[in-house]
Amino acid sequence: MNNFRELKVWQKARAIVKDVYGLTISFPDDEKYALTSQIKRASVSISSNIAEGSGRNTDADFAKFLDISLGSCYEIENDFILASDLLFISKNELKTITDKIQEIERMLIGLMNSLRKK
Repeated sequence: MNNFRELKVWQKARAIVKDVYGLTISFPDDEKYALTSQIKRASVSISSNIAEGSGRNTDADFAKFLDISLGSCYEIENDFILASDLLFISKNELKTITDKIQEIERMLIGLMNSLRKK
């Protein structure tokens, strides 16, 4: 069992939620129950699955939850690209958020690989 609070990837995933909420606050009101909601739920899912997986009994189980977190990263990366296409965020905002998301993706992949090697 791992203490998720000590994992740098969880700390970064937790921080990205604040970034996501900050960026989506300016989305159009008619997106409240569509893209905005989807992005917020997926961003929360990243840290939540890291935390949940850390409490599992085996490294293989933990890796499965990290894989779900990784999928959520890809989802919000895609959704922010769409938000940029729809002019909800600027290209600069897109680059900033995707750089942070991709860092989390790399960390998750590294952690999954280390767990699977054990």
